[in-house]
Amino acid sequence: MLAVLQRVAEARVEVEGKVIGEIDAGLLVLVCAERGDGVAEADRLLAKILKLRIFSDEAGKMNRSVQDVGGALLVVSQFTLAADTSGGNRPSFTGAAAPEDGRALYEYFVERARKTHPHVQTGEFAAVMQVHLVNDGPVTIPLRMTPTPAISA
Repeated sequence: MLAVLQRVAEARVEVEGKVIGEIDAGLLVLVCAERGDGVAEADRLLAKILKLRIFSDEAGKMNRSVQDVGGALLVVSQFTLAADTSGGNRPSFTGAAAPEDGRALYEYFVERARKTHPHVQTGEFAAVMQVHLVNDGPVTIPLRMTPTPAISA
């Protein structure tokens, strides 16, 4: 799974002019399932996001997690993170999970996030969304969790 985290002072998502998700300080999480991803990658990605120390402590050093600071999560599906531009000027998205698999993993990710973190808002899977944010820092971090290879006996 792929994610791009943006530390934000505030963020919101609109669909057809209506705000469907909105947070104050925290993380905007753009997330994409790739072919071959499963719940193990979603779990590892969420654990990393919740513990990643990208918020400032009293000394101004990035030493606190979103959990430490009581920040919110705004989770937005974005299959375009899987873009492959190596073959020319038009991106290919063949690395993204099939829509039904992507939706299932996105919904699983959101469900797990809501069970483990108190402040979670979302976008709408497969919708045309307008994402508004005030990037804090700016701090933008890309993450990738690849499938764990099976251990052979």
